[in-house]
Amino acid sequence: MSRSQLPRFAAQTLAVASLFIAPFGLLAQKTAQPPIASRAVPILTVDGLRFRDLNRNGKLDPFEDWRLSPEQRTVDLLARLSVEEKAGLMMHDSAPAEGSPGVGMGKAYDLPRVRTIIAEKKVATFITRLTTDAASLATQNNLLQQEAEATRFAIPLTISTDPRNNFHSTLGAGNAAVSFSQWPDMTGMGAIGDPSVTRRFGDIARQEYRAVGIQEALSPQADLATEPRWGRIDGTFGEDPVAVKKQVEAYIAGFQAGENGLQRDSVLCVVKHFAGYGAMKDGLDAHNSYSRHAVLSAAGFEQHLIPFTGAFAAHVAAVMPTYAILDTPTINGKPTEPVGAGFNKELLTGVLRGRFGFKGVILTDWLITSNCEGECLNGAPAGKQPGIEPGKFGMSWGVETLTPEQRFAKAIDAGVDQFGGVSDSDLIVKLVREGHVSAARLDESAKRILIQKFELGLFEDPYVDPAAASATAGKAEFRQAALLAQERSMVLLSNKHALPLAASMRKVWLIGVDPEAARHAGLTPAATPAEADFALFRLHAPSQLLHPGYFFGSRQHEGDLDFKPGDAQLAELAKLPANLPVIADIYLDRPAIVTPLVARTSVLLADFGASDEALLAVITGKAQPQGHLPFELPSSMEAVRRQQPDLPHDSASPLFAIGFGLSYSKP
Repeated sequence: MSRSQLPRFAAQTLAVASLFIAPFGLLAQKTAQPPIASRAVPILTVDGLRFRDLNRNGKLDPFEDWRLSPEQRTVDLLARLSVEEKAGLMMHDSAPAEGSPGVGMGKAYDLPRVRTIIAEKKVATFITRLTTDAASLATQNNLLQQEAEATRFAIPLTISTDPRNNFHSTLGAGNAAVSFSQWPDMTGMGAIGDPSVTRRFGDIARQEYRAVGIQEALSPQADLATEPRWGRIDGTFGEDPVAVKKQVEAYIAGFQAGENGLQRDSVLCVVKHFAGYGAMKDGLDAHNSYSRHAVLSAAGFEQHLIPFTGAFAAHVAAVMPTYAILDTPTINGKPTEPVGAGFNKELLTGVLRGRFGFKGVILTDWLITSNCEGECLNGAPAGKQPGIEPGKFGMSWGVETLTPEQRFAKAIDAGVDQFGGVSDSDLIVKLVREGHVSAARLDESAKRILIQKFELGLFEDPYVDPAAASATAGKAEFRQAALLAQERSMVLLSNKHALPLAASMRKVWLIGVDPEAARHAGLTPAATPAEADFALFRLHAPSQLLHPGYFFGSRQHEGDLDFKPGDAQLAELAKLPANLPVIADIYLDRPAIVTPLVARTSVLLADFGASDEALLAVITGKAQPQGHLPFELPSSMEAVRRQQPDLPHDSASPLFAIGFGLSYSKP
């Protein structure tokens, strides 16, 4: 059992006993010197060992002594912290960037703004959304840590990120890979179906994250893709509960460097979104004010809990509740309160803490304590690009009539330890001083958060080497492993005796494929379709822009899954000569109704994030398509509308069933 998983009373008993009994010399003989790095605080030498004098008092205090357990050190430090510092630990803000102070997207941090947040709000955890090369990102994260080192106890920052290693990139869901190795979306890992590959991915991403100074992954998604119209399916492992459970466990084991909790070289995982997010009504997403409800039967709710048990088996460090209000009859045998999951006490304290015995940190999704007004509530006027209005953009579903202060109190009472996207620590201080939140409850959350910082070794060395970051992130070995996963994840849906390509099929008409990549694969791009032996056409799953006035609605894929009359992709396909063989590959960020593609093409492949290089390797026979669908592909929109949003693979007569996938040896 991980130290962070010990019951609170046991950890406190161990800490008190050890502080007074264990001789430092004996501890030193059994513990190796960890790396020590400082930019400002002095270094102490005791018994020939080095320690950071974090409070600069010239002596070694228990919280500075890495020979003691994280629990012992936390008990000592917690007793020294003010209410303001403890409340600051409960904030998980977005690190402001130059030119983008609220969202944080850019190439460099807005350091004066960061300095203010750390000094005044005592924030010690930030999400980074910078997209730049590895060395620059490492340098920028070191600058953040320098700001934290200047505080009273030099409490290091925990720096988090949304996924950075995949193809899909949308604010709030994932970042562009840039310098990192690029793997299939998680649906692609589900298509491979081999947890050992997912664990290898997690281990590689862990090394890349830590190299650039990121210690926390706001992933994986343990959500089930049971509502095929939902716009966040590409972040899931698919719709089968047991298969997803195995993938989630492997992912966390890779990122956290094992299945026994956090250690110095781990990346802390936040599994999300507890629970039932994949059952969103009509597939619309709970980031948006027009979509707040997940629809779950009692049986469906249990199905959506199964993947999280894989996370608990791997001793996941943190859990993030969904934004959604859960429309389910009961939770834990009690009527379900119609509030977002971050405010639902029966879900978080009753089920998560009680039924599953979770002892880690509960982190909310972003901005659940903030108001939703103006464009957030009603959408931007026609012709105006929707944005995020400071102070008017939030996802406080079900508690809109409460004040932000009351929302904090309700979420803390529900079981929340840390709040995403905000730095309003002053409101928690006020709640404590007025008696609405007890000092003991504040300590409970602060302790969980501090223990994890100690476990990750951040109090000894929060800094990274930019040169090492550049050498590690995206190195050749990692990119090759990612490319092989892209190839393996591709699913062969139909093959009318066309693949692998015959040696005579070398002139290709390309649509959506880089000509240079085709040449590198041994093919010759044709000047016209008439000159080609075949056409290679890359498509994407259809969607409709249903809510252009909403910040997230305008960025997420919504609507039906079929190709509508006049679809530009089908029109492009129709232009090709009728006798020209067509090899089509469709990117399935959501399931699609591919009936017209099957009818018109010689080959239909599905990918879940794959480069042109990976696709060309598969069609030329250099690699084999080994993937199997992680979700079913429905036969019609009528079948989609008739199925239940919370139950896996239940549409009538799917065109391709979950698990379908051909191979070259089995046509």
